[in-house]
Amino acid sequence: MARLSDTEIDGALQGRPDWRREGEELVRDRSFADFTEALAFVNAVGAIAEARNHHPDILLHGWNNVRLRISTHSEGGITAADVELADAVDGL
Repeated sequence: MARLSDTEIDGALQGRPDWRREGEELVRDRSFADFTEALAFVNAVGAIAEARNHHPDILLHGWNNVRLRISTHSEGGITAADVELADAVDGL
């Protein structure tokens, strides 16, 4: 799968205010009411990632904060698979 161009990435981020680009990754931060909700979100993302065989970096920090970082490591950047995974996460 080929890396997306800067223009394609900018277009993909339009309409996705929760996501931002940091270097060659799509990044999203979320806060939850408590640790249990944050962990449930992490597990839901994990199930989606396993089903797609495309895994984000997930950081559960503090007691209620989650950061997702999505990139296609084998391509060295952001691909359509990353955008599709971001869409799936937004569906949670």
